[in-house]
Amino acid sequence: MTTTYAALLRGINVGGARKVSMADLRALIEGLGHDGVRTYLQSGQAVFTSDRGDDDSLAEELARAVEERFGFAVDVIVRDHAYLRAVAENCPFPAAELEAKQLHATYLSAPVAPERFAEIDREAFLPEEFRLGDRVLYLYAPEGLGRSKLAEQLSRPRLTKGLTATTRNWNTVVKLVEMTRS
Repeated sequence: MTTTYAALLRGINVGGARKVSMADLRALIEGLGHDGVRTYLQSGQAVFTSDRGDDDSLAEELARAVEERFGFAVDVIVRDHAYLRAVAENCPFPAAELEAKQLHATYLSAPVAPERFAEIDREAFLPEEFRLGDRVLYLYAPEGLGRSKLAEQLSRPRLTKGLTATTRNWNTVVKLVEMTRS
């Protein structure tokens, strides 16, 4: 059965480092035997269809191919349309009422127990808030991610140890749902 996926590449084309053109990324994914390859923005989102593998094996395959082709390691998370749709539908914040810069989803490579974040004094960061979902962390940052003190805390190595984590703003979350719809 053919499934439509989104690949989220962490940290490419940020600050002039680890450059990958989207045309080269599309060609790379097509070269791996996947179809319907499209990219979104320059920050590492690609959509493709495949009739083999699963989220984890496809992510590993793409990460290996990027390193071989471009000469640097990149973390990759691959998720199918059903998962991406569930992330959008299960958002605990009023997404329709917020600006896209205020709401973010950090996709995680594995489930995370709430205890991992127990040390964070949530009250100290209000009005910023976060909530955990299924392999996703939702972040409400009224002043945007760049000014978020809570985002800074959430990205500390002790909290993300053993995980691949990559964050997207709400516009990108919604666009990926649309792009992966069959």
